[in-house]
Amino acid sequence: MASPVKSPGPTRSPGAVAAPGRGGVGDSPLRPDGTLKVSGDFAYASDLWIDGMVWGATLRSPHPRAKILSIDLGPALAMPGVHAVLTHEDVPGRKLYGLDHTEDQPVLAIGEVRHQGEPVALVAADHPETARRAMEKIAIEWEVLEPITDARAVIADPDRYRVQDRGGIVRHQPVRVGDVARAKAQAAVVVSGDYSVGIQDQAFLGPESGLAVPGEDGGLDMYVSTQWMHNDLKQIAPCLGLDEDQIRMTLAGVGGAFGGREDLSMQIHAGMLALHTGKPVKMSYNRYESFFGHVHRHPAEMRYEFGATAEGRLLYADVEIILDGGAYTSATVNVTGNAASLGVGPYEIPNIKIDAWGVYTNNPPCGAMRGFGAVQACFAYESMMDKLAAACGIGPVRVRQINAVSQGSKLATGQVIDSPAPLAEMLERLEAMPMPAPLDPADIRDLPGGASQTTHGEGVVRGVGYGVGIKNICFSEGFDDYSTARVRLEVIGGEPTALVHTAAAEVGQGLVTLEAQIARTELGVQRVTIHPADNQVGDAGSSSASRQSYMTGGAVKTACEAVRAELLAMAERSLGRSPGDLNVAGGKIMSRTEGVLASIEEVLGDDAIEETREFRHRPTTHMDPVTGQGDSHTQLALCVHRAVVDVDVDLGLVKVVELSAVQDVGKILNLLSLEGQIHGGSAQGLGLAVMEEIVVSGGLVRNPSFTDYLIPTILDMPPMRLDILENPDPHAPYGLRGAGEPPTLSSTPAIVAAIRDATGKALTRVPVRPEHIIG
Repeated sequence: MASPVKSPGPTRSPGAVAAPGRGGVGDSPLRPDGTLKVSGDFAYASDLWIDGMVWGATLRSPHPRAKILSIDLGPALAMPGVHAVLTHEDVPGRKLYGLDHTEDQPVLAIGEVRHQGEPVALVAADHPETARRAMEKIAIEWEVLEPITDARAVIADPDRYRVQDRGGIVRHQPVRVGDVARAKAQAAVVVSGDYSVGIQDQAFLGPESGLAVPGEDGGLDMYVSTQWMHNDLKQIAPCLGLDEDQIRMTLAGVGGAFGGREDLSMQIHAGMLALHTGKPVKMSYNRYESFFGHVHRHPAEMRYEFGATAEGRLLYADVEIILDGGAYTSATVNVTGNAASLGVGPYEIPNIKIDAWGVYTNNPPCGAMRGFGAVQACFAYESMMDKLAAACGIGPVRVRQINAVSQGSKLATGQVIDSPAPLAEMLERLEAMPMPAPLDPADIRDLPGGASQTTHGEGVVRGVGYGVGIKNICFSEGFDDYSTARVRLEVIGGEPTALVHTAAAEVGQGLVTLEAQIARTELGVQRVTIHPADNQVGDAGSSSASRQSYMTGGAVKTACEAVRAELLAMAERSLGRSPGDLNVAGGKIMSRTEGVLASIEEVLGDDAIEETREFRHRPTTHMDPVTGQGDSHTQLALCVHRAVVDVDVDLGLVKVVELSAVQDVGKILNLLSLEGQIHGGSAQGLGLAVMEEIVVSGGLVRNPSFTDYLIPTILDMPPMRLDILENPDPHAPYGLRGAGEPPTLSSTPAIVAAIRDATGKALTRVPVRPEHIIG
């Protein structure tokens, strides 16, 4: 049975590892960077400065598809204060790079551009305005071509619509289970629908920025805001013609990420300019450039058909998912695999046919974003579950409970859920939560349209909707997913002190807090220092896929266990105790029968213990290329949402009144951080539901600014009621379950379902716009 922790008004769950208030696993110590961030004193990458540095800038293509007939750099080079103007001819090493060994993206355009904003040339100058003016003086003669923008057309004729030399298809991943044709003949109820998801941006507030400093050895010291330093390094070094050990990378302050910093942005460009000029080079994008400087969430077109018995039990699913990856591969291979494997959600369906496609177009490049392929599918399958409920005459919660997976169920890939998955119970708890107070038109700020006074309650209708999401945690499909941690224990100033060193990127999720919590718990010490993340320790993997608590947390735990074992071995020798009699707690060496024997500092003296360990999760397998079968995921996480909305049905305005969520996290490591993750994920799901979209027409982005690309503010985000369950995963450190992404999945369909409930409209596309409601 789950052990609930409810919020607001959280209570501690049983089984905490550390004593309350001591800052160990299960407590909620404050973040060490929190005060600096809210006071404005935190040093982000855009705050970097070094004497003698020059400024780098990138000239980008205004066209989504064009050939470069000529480039004249002379006027730019002639400007006072300009130190360098570079093109692809100046790349010192390999000219192509890319994620996951798919090197198809040019460092700088080579003869043609494949998307608007593609980098063409670089400038270094002694002032950022000088660099900008120099860029404007670079004269390019273009042959503008018709862009390929229709993803469905690419699938129909991939040889004709070729953005890449390899063809138009990045990946086609089928899933085949049972006999769908036979099940169609047996179904008493059939529902179908076409669904669309627009391009969502990660909208992190800290723009891409970094500093490259030439080293005396001919290498570079790089300070960058990224999600994965070692993967950056594998791409940067070959392009700069350097060995990896010639590049020393340190994580600069990261102002949010959400997947948008998995791909490179300014890293190679700054390195090129630094090597060419021999000077430190800083590059920092403005907001407009940032919209072109990172990948976005894949837009999707999806066709779904569900068949069921008259009582609502699913018999088959027939699904097509088309993901537009834009001009380059990025993470499209893996996003397509995720969409296919999770394409019908956490439901038991005996017969399944899924075809998931990732394609190339001349639209903006798309890659990793929170939810990673599962978000798009979730909107479609949850919309279908509501359709099925209506067709069968049963409630939306009940139809989900009838078909819910549980421990021992199989996913579409045939993978058996071998840890608790109490979805039916979660839905029951969600439905039982109190509803918000009825609509009160007395305060117009609580109405759709707010202080604009578009209504005083007339035409406002309340709706309620539900959403369920399932998300994989950690990397999948056979990826060698691991993290490295180095832990050092020594006496400093008369107090035992642990130093934790990893390359894991703190991107706002609170990892630095958790690393210290784990060290306190495992080593029984209070003073813990977190070493700045850099590449002078082994790879920690990416801060994505909700994996760092699992993977780097596991690595820190394992390294601490090794340190503790050596400490106890030293104590056994010095105290003459038998092996197995000793333990460490509260800074003391304890006998299991006699109590305190010595302090850690007495045992350590002037010695230090340092251990480095790698941590891996259990192996996964690739999806079969024909059937989609395979144990492709290491862990799965569930979240369910209920949304309550007020809709002005005359003007098409929506106010989300409340979001309630039930999520199973396995084990609460830090309740404060956890609640922040659930709130944040829900907020991004709300944004996708009703406001966030990069509008693209003919391959051109029409709204590259926070004036026109809208994200939720504190006025848009409603109160949240949380019910957090702890059903430990026996395969994970502390039994934890990654928590950052699942709320992003289920909040979007819950909100849209609530709008449907209020309006009676089909609403097959997100974000929902006023014209969809009143049209």
